[in-house]
Amino acid sequence: MISLTDVTKTYSSEVSIGPIDLKIPQGGVTALVGPNGAGKSTVLTMIGRLLRPDRGAIEVGGYDVATTASRTIAQVLSILRQENNFVTRLTVRQLVGFGRFPYSQGRLTVDDERHIDAAIEFLDLVPLQDRYLDQLSGGQRQRAYVAMVLAQDTEYLLLDEPLNNLDMQHSVQMMRQLRRAADELGRTVVVVLHDINFAGHYADTICAIEDGAISVVGPPSEIITSEVLTRVFRTEVTVVDGPRGPLAIYF
Repeated sequence: MISLTDVTKTYSSEVSIGPIDLKIPQGGVTALVGPNGAGKSTVLTMIGRLLRPDRGAIEVGGYDVATTASRTIAQVLSILRQENNFVTRLTVRQLVGFGRFPYSQGRLTVDDERHIDAAIEFLDLVPLQDRYLDQLSGGQRQRAYVAMVLAQDTEYLLLDEPLNNLDMQHSVQMMRQLRRAADELGRTVVVVLHDINFAGHYADTICAIEDGAISVVGPPSEIITSEVLTRVFRTEVTVVDGPRGPLAIYF
């Protein structure tokens, strides 16, 4: 389980996050949703220890994120940020290999290679593993980055807007693979999403954030309603029964 207790981050007198009290269940997919600037990415990066809160405590799998050794945390949680730009020219396999650094410190073992193979196969990247990242499409690169965090072999996966710049086909493929990671590999996936319909279809739990505060948390059946979504996103949303479940219409 991920637990945030009285977590606060202040940027200025007008911009702040929290105080946040939140418990994210172990297992399954949890989606963080909300308007732009609501604080979704900030919450995710604080959980991933890439940003230190000004106050409060964060625990992941029973480990205090602030005080646990970096190498231990890196074997418990992995995080994929929005900005992923490597200066060095890397192949897909080399990139995925970076996910093993918390274990190998750069000297890959047979066990590391096994995890790399498994992540590449899971994301259907075997035919592309020797290609350079700058030779791939945006969707292929995004899959390679997700393979890197999967190779890290952590129970908790944090992904910040992994659907950015992906077309319809690749967005669906990405969400299906994250769902598989939760269902087949037993991972706890926490993902920041802009598309509320993806959240409603693939997530087990949805956490809506408004103005740096938790607005509502619950299963999709409680969140994907016209009343809740209209309030959270501050625009008229109508939820209708679609062929595969509720759909939010907002145009």
